[in-house]
Amino acid sequence: MGNEPGNARRPGASVGTVGTVGLAEVAAEAGVSPSTVSHALNGTRAVRAETRERVVQAAARLGYVPNGVARRRRRSAVVGLVIDCIATTPFAGRIIRGVQEEARERDALLMVVDSGGDLELEQGHVRALADRRVDGILFARSSHQEIDRPHGIDDIPFVLIDAVPTPGWAVPAVAPDERAIASVAVAHLVAAGHQHLAFINSAADTPASRGRHAGFRSAVEWAGLYDMHAVVERTTPDAAGGRRMGRRLLERAPGVRPTAIFCFNDQVAMGVYQAAEALGLEVPRDCSIIGVDDLEIVAAALDPGLTTITLPHREMGRWGMRSLLDRIEGREVDAAAPLLLAGALVERRSVAPPRRRLTDWLSRR
Repeated sequence: MGNEPGNARRPGASVGTVGTVGLAEVAAEAGVSPSTVSHALNGTRAVRAETRERVVQAAARLGYVPNGVARRRRRSAVVGLVIDCIATTPFAGRIIRGVQEEARERDALLMVVDSGGDLELEQGHVRALADRRVDGILFARSSHQEIDRPHGIDDIPFVLIDAVPTPGWAVPAVAPDERAIASVAVAHLVAAGHQHLAFINSAADTPASRGRHAGFRSAVEWAGLYDMHAVVERTTPDAAGGRRMGRRLLERAPGVRPTAIFCFNDQVAMGVYQAAEALGLEVPRDCSIIGVDDLEIVAAALDPGLTTITLPHREMGRWGMRSLLDRIEGREVDAAAPLLLAGALVERRSVAPPRRRLTDWLSRR
């Protein structure tokens, strides 16, 4: 029995080791030619039933996996998503939704870990995913930030979402088009008739604050407004900062104070609402307000509802997963510069024509 072809085994052959055994080893084990093994397993030519059975049993004993099956298995990628804000912001849910949608369509499994903004823990998550041999890692931040290259990812496909790499690190990345966000806001206010604008920007030096400032300046210049009619102030990007800066702007005398304020985010806009109410002013009658983020717990709850610009979190998530899976499967993905995606205007009731123009319009009716 030990000398029968079906029981012969190449010395050192590893039984059950997937992907390490070739056609030649199976052929030797079954006592047939490699071409017969190929025909028997792939069905490309007729093979006698007893020969096919001998080949199948030999392949099973050696743990042989046909190349086509191996390729199909490799397409079921395991991908890690490292994000810093699952418990603190709804934006994480939008990113994860986009990532999961693309993962389902591409037969990929997603592992999500949250650093909670702890940079040391974040680096630990990256190392842990690498140690577990995930096929690739998505790295997402809660807001558009510039980040350093994590350690220990040299051989792992990597893609950034809502973040851009520091200079010298070429990696595929997707982020909001911050300049376009400000341009859309200014265009909407100018179309409503406003010529005295203010922008309350974040005091933090980030890609978002720099991009929105540049976009605001470019848009007001295009609209023919001068610096005295387009004021830029900076504050903390929260409701408290909005209250402080909103009061400073709205305390100015009529004709000097802005008739419309573009806010860095919806929390700042909420603070400006509160400052206006404290001064006896009404939104949008005395001042129009527009925010960024479409943070529904704020924007839809304010009275009147806040007109705002939603960021493309879901779209960024889909693009990030699509690009990572393309890299895993060996396709080229442009890493020369981040892809910038536009936001969308969400109109509610916080923007109206300035009071003088509204009065003139009503008098003509």
